[in-house]
Amino acid sequence: MRAGSTLKLLLPTLASAIALGALISISSAQNAPAVEGVVTTRSHIFTPVAQGIYHVTGTGAVNVMSHSMLIEGEHDLLVVDSHVTPNAGMALLDAIKNVSDKPVRYLINTHYHFDHAHGNQVFPQEVEIIGHTYTRQKLSGELGNVLEESTFISFTEGAPGQVASLQQQIADATDAEQRALLQGRLATAQAHLGSLAEITPTPPNITIDDSMSIYQTVNGGGREIQIIHMGRGHTGGDVVVFLPEEKIVFTGDLMVPFIPYMGDAHVDEWPATLDKLKELDFETLLPGHGPIVQGKERIDFLQAYLRDLWTNTAALKASGLSAEQAAQQIDMTAHSTNYPQISAPGVDVRAIRRIYALMD
Repeated sequence: MRAGSTLKLLLPTLASAIALGALISISSAQNAPAVEGVVTTRSHIFTPVAQGIYHVTGTGAVNVMSHSMLIEGEHDLLVVDSHVTPNAGMALLDAIKNVSDKPVRYLINTHYHFDHAHGNQVFPQEVEIIGHTYTRQKLSGELGNVLEESTFISFTEGAPGQVASLQQQIADATDAEQRALLQGRLATAQAHLGSLAEITPTPPNITIDDSMSIYQTVNGGGREIQIIHMGRGHTGGDVVVFLPEEKIVFTGDLMVPFIPYMGDAHVDEWPATLDKLKELDFETLLPGHGPIVQGKERIDFLQAYLRDLWTNTAALKASGLSAEQAAQQIDMTAHSTNYPQISAPGVDVRAIRRIYALMD
């Protein structure tokens, strides 16, 4: 069905709807659910969070740049997010075979960003790719070439330099063990760099504007998988994947347990969208980056940060500062308890440029 056809689902909002950065750790034990039956492959770690439901993270052997989710039914599999490159997407498909020999039937894109959707192209033709209408518009080129946008460029332009740096470190290394470690990192970096050049943005062929449900057969019964767009936030087309029976939600980058990338965000609308996320009856939150989160407290932290960032940016813009000047001066240290990485004034200039554009 993917080849050349699009099915658009405009469904009413579900009653129950009345998700980029480095990995971090959360020290509190209550944020780490008991884990049994973890499956580790060369490239991926599959952490079970319920029967047949896995949070999927990378080992570092392949540069994946984001997390995925795997949902196993009686007859087939559903995957959420496809990683950063064709190389990473293929590694994901290969790793899944260590968990289940069932075919992948659906792939959901939580949003269009390169690190979550540029593995789409390696999924078999029979796999239906589902995403928000905006995600299709971005990945299809209808709204411009995503490979020429600042988000993709700013996160990938350093790849050649990383390869060159590792090559120099290997040349300078005198310890055999250290050299072998660096050579492994170099192989990963070279594979990533080569695969970046092979990307063909591949859009969803099933789109939603609001919400839809998939009912997966499980042990003779059924599992409801809700795909919900709650509003604009990290991008204009974020969706979350909610399992009401298991009380699990995969949020992509709409909600991560650290300060998210905001270069394409609707910062002024994001807190209200997160209010809708909190209305879902979930206990376990699987983010697109970072560790698994239990409960909803960290959503409050992000909402407070976003509101203050918008207010502080507006004040500096009104004073006549450029986005670059404002980014250096904005003081968000009041949030350092919730975000320990904040140690001094200054924020990502890409976020401030975006906020300035929204204000204009």
